Amino acid sequence: MAEASEVAQPGGSDGPADLPKAELPKLYRAMVLARVVDERCLTLQRQGRIGFYVPLQGQEAAQVGSAWALDPEDWIFPAYRELAVALVRGVPVKLLLDQFIGNSGDVLKGRQMPNHYGYREFRFVTASSPVGTQISQAVGAAMAARWKGEEIVTVTYFGDGTTSSNDFHAGLNFAGVFKAPTIFFCQNNQWAISLPRERQTHSETLAIKATAYGFPGVVVDGTDVHAVFAAVRAARARALAGEGPTLIEAQVYRLGPHSTSDDPRRYRTDAELAKWKEKDPIARLKHELLTASVWTEEEDATLWETTRKEVVAAFESAEATPPVDPLTMFDDVFAERPAGLELQRASFAELLKDGGLKP
Repeated sequence: MAEASEVAQPGGSDGPADLPKAELPKLYRAMVLARVVDERCLTLQRQGRIGFYVPLQGQEAAQVGSAWALDPEDWIFPAYRELAVALVRGVPVKLLLDQFIGNSGDVLKGRQMPNHYGYREFRFVTASSPVGTQISQAVGAAMAARWKGEEIVTVTYFGDGTTSSNDFHAGLNFAGVFKAPTIFFCQNNQWAISLPRERQTHSETLAIKATAYGFPGVVVDGTDVHAVFAAVRAARARALAGEGPTLIEAQVYRLGPHSTSDDPRRYRTDAELAKWKEKDPIARLKHELLTASVWTEEEDATLWETTRKEVVAAFESAEATPPVDPLTMFDDVFAERPAGLELQRASFAELLKDGGLKP
């Protein structure tokens, strides 16, 4: 098995609309890695070792399948649940955990709340808490890329609740008018925190909302990695051909809480949860691999064991990483710090040196 940070190797923008059989074990490894990191982070938050986390359990196929269909040059505008997308992009587990902890390995220098990660190197834009803001940003970036002659698309991820936001409607309308090369990827996980999908909108589907803005909306089974991959690959080809955006509704289910601040037992039933657990996307792909004789139970057990050990090791390394240097608060605002800010920095440095304030 590859290292946890190297498991995902997308096939790029060319090739057939369906996944080659040889690729499927790679996608399965990526999904298992996402599930293991997800479970570990939930545990760590409950132990007080990270402050906040937004789980994705049940949405692995939607995220891995969609990310696998993209080109590494495409820009991703996530919400706050796209851990598996980041892993497919190649973001190392240690780097994600550095951000969750907020240590000196965090490229954001502790300035974002936990679970709001972003990495320019991987073309993965920092998430924001307000829902929908990433949609307009993705459309704007897509238009800029087209004007610059770049053959890329932008992809923005969001949930069913976000389809009621102002940014959703403004972003889709603008994209439709100007045929922006953007893919709108809605993970309809049935619950906008505690609000069920049927109370979110009276539309037959969420994808149908694209009709009002003049471009296609597609509904896919978000637990089927093949269906997701094919839909995104087709949407990407359409966008690059100058035909404009596509709204994809991947129907999934959030098996865990909305976030570690949420208790889903207050608003949904055990029977509903049990029904969707039968559609677990990881179990579904594992069954396919076993049936096709390209995977064995022994390989599966080894994969889970090895992945868990790698994630534990990554967290131990992240937890041992020193905290953020407090003096970095004076960085990154000005190309050259003004004299007044230099004085403040020097004064603060003396305070730290004298022990008046502990880092």
